[in-house]
Amino acid sequence: MEFVSGYRDEFLDFTALLFGWFRKFVAERGAVGTSLEGRCRQLEAQIRRLPQDPALWVLHILPNHSVGISLGQGAEPGPGPGLGTAWLLGDNPPLHLRDLSPYISFVSLEDGEEGEEEEEEDEEEEKREDGGAGSTEKVEPEEDRELAPTSRESPQETNPPGESEEAAREAGGGKDGCREDRVENETRPQKRKGQRSEAAPLHVSCLLLVTDEHGTILGIDLLVDGAQGTASWGSGTKDLAPWAYALLCHSMACPMGSGDPRKPRQLTVGDARLHRELESLVPRLGVKLAKTPMRTWGPRPGFTFASLRARTCHVCHRHSFEAKLTPCPQCSAVLYCGEACLRADWQRCPDDVSHRFWCPRLAAFMERAGELATLPFTYTAEVTSETFNKEAFLASRGLTRGYWTQLSMLIPGPGFSRHPRGNTPSLSLPRGGDPYQLLQGDGTALMPPVPPHPPQGVFGSWHDYYTWRGLSLDSPTAVLLTYPLTVYYVITHLVPQSFPELNIQNKQSLKIHVVEAGKEFDLVMVFWELLVLLPHVALELQFVGDGLPPESDEQHFTLQRDSLEVSVRPGSGISARPSSGTKEKGGRRDLQIKVSARPYHLFQGPKPDLVIGFNSGFALKDTWLRSLPRLQSLRVPAFFTESSEYSCVMDGQTMAVATGGGTSPPQPNPFRSPFRLRAADNCMPWYCNAFIFHLVYKPAQGSGARPAPGPPPPSPTPSAPPALTRRRRGEKKPGRGARRRK
Repeated sequence: MEFVSGYRDEFLDFTALLFGWFRKFVAERGAVGTSLEGRCRQLEAQIRRLPQDPALWVLHILPNHSVGISLGQGAEPGPGPGLGTAWLLGDNPPLHLRDLSPYISFVSLEDGEEGEEEEEEDEEEEKREDGGAGSTEKVEPEEDRELAPTSRESPQETNPPGESEEAAREAGGGKDGCREDRVENETRPQKRKGQRSEAAPLHVSCLLLVTDEHGTILGIDLLVDGAQGTASWGSGTKDLAPWAYALLCHSMACPMGSGDPRKPRQLTVGDARLHRELESLVPRLGVKLAKTPMRTWGPRPGFTFASLRARTCHVCHRHSFEAKLTPCPQCSAVLYCGEACLRADWQRCPDDVSHRFWCPRLAAFMERAGELATLPFTYTAEVTSETFNKEAFLASRGLTRGYWTQLSMLIPGPGFSRHPRGNTPSLSLPRGGDPYQLLQGDGTALMPPVPPHPPQGVFGSWHDYYTWRGLSLDSPTAVLLTYPLTVYYVITHLVPQSFPELNIQNKQSLKIHVVEAGKEFDLVMVFWELLVLLPHVALELQFVGDGLPPESDEQHFTLQRDSLEVSVRPGSGISARPSSGTKEKGGRRDLQIKVSARPYHLFQGPKPDLVIGFNSGFALKDTWLRSLPRLQSLRVPAFFTESSEYSCVMDGQTMAVATGGGTSPPQPNPFRSPFRLRAADNCMPWYCNAFIFHLVYKPAQGSGARPAPGPPPPSPTPSAPPALTRRRRGEKKPGRGARRRK
């Protein structure tokens, strides 16, 4: 599938942006010395003419003594050891953080230092036993002493939001790294000197970070030691001023975050010594340096690293700070850096993966942008904008606790569990008895009490649901309730329309399989809303997928509606029959939750009444080629959501290849998430659960049923690529179909 917007971990796009900007910066900066000074002199005149940014800029100096970088064989060489970006933005980009493990991981240096000291002691003892005259002495590197913070009054500077060591560990599997260190220490006595199982990790001894007061990252520099060949990269530098000044110049001339080149009105520095050294340099740029260094700076209540990020060319993956990006003038969907990339994409083979084939189709998809943005909320204009800053929206409303953390790219610090996963997925109720864990900044719940009377009729829009539920249209809870409300919409509207013979609305119990589950299991408690909307139905939700935490496999628990409260009682392992609690105590007021951490085609259990999948992306995962035939054999109603019409078309192609069947025409989901998903290489409207379709199974032989509908007839395609203009129009790149499944 050509476009992975909405399916890729947001942190990976952020990482690609950091490494891409850093790679360009290192290449243009060169080594510290005459060349660097000459480069800065050239930029000074250019920077003095730049417009002024009214926001305060901050230069952070962040020492690091605990985390090292271990590079795998897949890491691409380049300026800076192995920190290229082809493995982040190539033709087969990773979709999840765990996919980075072959390329880069983060390890604890604290355990490693202890192990090295013990190993050196062993070597010295061996030399003394052998009568050796030499001895080794461990000396602390000079650069470590120089890069230590000189201002002891600002401990918060060492752990700014979004750049914590926990973020590094989550991005690269820090726990595994620590485990590997312990294993190595245990086996070390069996090793002889000079025989190490793997290369020493790189040590980023200091991080220089430029941000504005709102949290937008504008530039980054890493000073690395602990690996061979890195001396020119910063090791051994006693004076940080040349490095910091070069970083400031490049951040103004080529800011990493969104926006044109600009200089700050004022700059503050987080290190007393560096502040003194920059006093004579910063005025050259026409920038005012704060009178005193930043001593007790901490994040403001609304501070967050902005989610607005530079975009990329769909073909060569160059960022907008490297080249001017222009949308295709015909479809306005796909971004290109120039005529060469547009032509290459236009002429791609085979034809059905070329932009020439997809251009008119993408133009039709772009026409749905206005319809998808038509929502009743007071914040609709902000959250459906192409420049929507999700992190700022959440922070400004104090939505930083409970399930709201699932929406943020930032990774919480120690003592905070980001994912409600464990032996039982975070099922204890927070303060106030709110089963949804939808908390505001003060810890109070956002959801009002359950209405005393069940709904009269069925809801077909957010407006109707909010009115009955007593929610203000300023409440953003729709972002999380999109999952249970989508299930409700399928049960009450789509199944009766598409499969009236099932008479599903009169059933007293429903067994629903949520296939290839992931994020929706992290938000499992929000499905309690189904008990409020369908109080007469006993529901069983079976979450199935190899993306679920292995420790949750075969778990079973029950959500009970006791008056206006919810209680959770763990159940036994999954069995072939419903537990006795479903039919006896609690009866139709129970919601059974079961978990199976395996692909759907390997799942063994009773036949469900309904199958649902959220933002499935058939073409992005090979297991769908086996799970779809399993659904074909079961022949149960199966509904799926996708984040764009393009994804629905790709799912139809995958279904045809896997089973010979097809999919129904997608229709907009009235209970889609209101948050627009930001796409890096295209301008198409992406929303979580934006469209719904159901599988159309291939007729059984001799049934006499009509065959599944084939793909729509191809639209006429122009013979030559359109010329790029300066108009804001963009074209979307063709999907690769079943041939390019990942």
